[in-house]
Parts: sequence; structure tokens; C-alpha cells
Amino acid sequence: MDRASGVLLHISSLWGEYRTGGMGKAAEEFVDFLFDCGFKYWQMLPVCITDGSNSPYKSPSAFAFNPWFVDIEELADRGLITKGELEKEKQASPYACEFDALRESRLRLLLKAAGRAEKKEREAAEEFALSHPEISAACGFLAEENSEGAEGYRFIQYTFFRQWKKLREYAAGKGVRLIGDIPIYVADNSCDVRFHPEQFLLDGRGAPSAVAGVPPDYFSPEGQLWGNPLYDWKAMKKDGYSWWRKRLRGMFELFDGVRIDHFRGIESYWSVSPDASDARGGRWEKGPGLDFVNMLREEAGERLIIVEDLGDITPQVERLVKDSGFPGMRVFQFGFPAEPGCPHRIHNYISNCVAYSGTHDNNTLLGYLWEVSEETRREIYSYTGSARDIDACRKAVIRLMLMSAAGLCVFPLQDLLGYGADTRMNVPGRAYGNWSYRVTREQLEKIDRKALREMNVMYGRT
Repeated sequence: MDRASGVLLHISSLWGEYRTGGMGKAAEEFVDFLFDCGFKYWQMLPVCITDGSNSPYKSPSAFAFNPWFVDIEELADRGLITKGELEKEKQASPYACEFDALRESRLRLLLKAAGRAEKKEREAAEEFALSHPEISAACGFLAEENSEGAEGYRFIQYTFFRQWKKLREYAAGKGVRLIGDIPIYVADNSCDVRFHPEQFLLDGRGAPSAVAGVPPDYFSPEGQLWGNPLYDWKAMKKDGYSWWRKRLRGMFELFDGVRIDHFRGIESYWSVSPDASDARGGRWEKGPGLDFVNMLREEAGERLIIVEDLGDITPQVERLVKDSGFPGMRVFQFGFPAEPGCPHRIHNYISNCVAYSGTHDNNTLLGYLWEVSEETRREIYSYTGSARDIDACRKAVIRLMLMSAAGLCVFPLQDLLGYGADTRMNVPGRAYGNWSYRVTREQLEKIDRKALREMNVMYGRT
């Protein structure tokens, strides 16, 4: 892996006037920001449809795109949305996604736009659906759920793909590559379970016979009960992981690389009774292991795959990550308190890893430094060689990570801004109040682009 650096920011967190970030001018301006700073990668969270808690990790479709990210200004410029309709979509505040308002109006507006499209564009949408049968199936499923016709949903998905292609081409022109995120599981009420029940562990009624989660860990003393249906890995192996192959090919149409969420579950996964109230009573079951990894390598070719190897990591998981050849993850916040040999400490980073100051599940770096114990904070001050000043320590962490052996360093935008815990993206185990963080253009302009570019150049990352 060539030395590089990047920024983690979900597309929903971009600035704009219409209740959530999306494709369009702000996305291209963020690419400009990355280029100016010397960053080569933009990493996002999953761009699939979210669940009722706004999480993209429990989607009703592993293939369909989130309609909220469609650039409605572009549709207005083309006469598919009226000025009055656009005005009604304006947000009350620029600092958080307005999910309730989006649910109330955005899909209905996009379906109106679909009905106004010219015949040629409607035909292009139908051709797109024919070439993407899993997305087409999801459109039928979603239309049924909302008592609508599927044609409008196919137009929305086509519009997302068309706008995304333009964004990706713009990023490529600036030398910026896009990294996507593949949630390991889907929702129990998803079209994937509906149309591919043979791929999941279901009972005679079609309900999950066991559900996903993780045991007690760093994030939660009761574990995390995700509730997703588990895969029937034996059935998947028999057909050559065809569903997963289609999923990967769909992702590589959008992204230059992907992060595979909860890779630990490929070696062994935590299986919980569907009647359980928390995840503590689950048990480990053997996953598909190297056979699945070989399929990933076939589909990825030379493209980047990052494996999320965090959590309860055993020697077997470590061996699978090593045998895969894919870079695993290192997270600065997991290095303290810990033994000096901890892989999350900067001096132990290897070249074949992706190092993060924090992930979407962590506190911001500044928030973390505020909230750790005084003893741990003193240890971090000593380790980073920074003065007893939290913001100076934050800056030292960024510099030391860029200096490190890690092939790729990725920083949540909040850590570059020096923002606190009130801007974190997600608190694992908390059902509501997550995923809403947004940045404004004015806030982004406070970052010293020249200083970041100088560091990226100095440490061979651009």
C-alpha cells in the first residue's frame, strides 16, 4: 500500500440548505478541500437506506442507495422540482440532519420529480434497473412498503447513480479516491431476506432463528444486540457466495475501495437468541473464514479492501487477517491504557494497516482526551511529547500518526477541526440521537489547509 492519508466524513455530514448533506456543490467543494490538504482518500459510511433509528448499518436493502443524498438543487435546475417545493425543503438548522422532516417530505418530493421526467430519462432509468436487478427488486419492495409504483423508485435510484458517477469523476480528476463501507449484516425486514431467504438462518415462519450482536466489550458491558438475521454460511458457500459477489460488484461501481464492517465475524460470529433482551447470553459460531476471504480477493483484484478487525480479537482472527493480506485497522483511542506492545499504539503500526484517530463509533479525539482519566491523560501527554494542553495533544496525535509506518492514516473531520464529544457520529448501543452531525462551510474554512498539506508532503503521504 502506497503511503497516503484521508478523511472520514459521511456524505450526510456535508453542508447545504436542505436538511442533510448530499451530492452536488458541497461534495465537490469537499473534494477540493481534500486535494488542497494533500489527502488522497475520502472515506464514508454506508450509502444505503437507513433504518428507523437513522443507522446505515441495518438497512432494508444491501444494494439500494439512500434517496436523501440525491442533489435536489440539480433537479430544480432541470425543472423537475419547483422553486416553491425547493423552498419548503430548507432546513431549520445547518448543524444537524433533520431526519424527521426528511421522512415527512423528501421521498414524496423525489417521486414528484420522477413523474415529471421526460420519456428519454425514464427510459434510461428503466435500462439502469434492468442492468441492476437487485436494485430493481429493492425498488419493488420499497414501493410495496409505501403503496407506490416502482417506476418512481427506479428513477430515484438511477438519479443517485448518475449524480454519484459525476462526483466520482470529479474526485478522480483531483486524485481523490472514494472509500465505501459494507455493513456485514442487513435488517430482518429487508428485501434481501424477502427475496433470498435461503441465504439466512430463518425458522419455519421465515423469522430469524438467531440474530447478530457482539459480546460485552469496550463499548458496552452488556454487549450489543444488533438483531440482524445471521447468514447461512453453508448455503452461501454452496453457490459460491453469489449474493456477496453481487454486493461487492455494486460497491465497486461506486467506490475505489471498501471497508468491510465487523470482519471479525468472518472468522467467528456472535449468535444470540432472537428472544434475548441483550447480547450477553450469545455464543460464538464458526464463520466462513479463508474460503470467503479468497472470494473477496477475486472480486477486489487490485482494489483496496480494509477489514474492520476491532473488538474481541483472538489469535484465529489475527491469523485470518494476516492470511487475507488486507490491511486491518488501528485506532489511537484503543492504545490507552494498554500494554506497550498494543498494536493500537503509534510506534507499533505496521505498513499494511489503516490507522484512525477514531472511528464513527468513537468519541472525537478532543472529546476522548477530555473524558479519559487524569492518569491516562498524563500517559498520553507523555507518549505524544505534548505540553499538558488537550488541543496541543490532539495536534500532536495527528502529526505522529502521519509520521508513522501506517500505509494509510484516516482522520474523522471532527478531529481535524478540534471538536468535542457533542459532534461525535455514533454512540454504540444507543438507539437514538446518532448519525446527525453536520459541518458548515464556514467551519471547514477554519482548517489550515496549507499546514496539513505541508505535513502530508513532509511525511510522504502525497
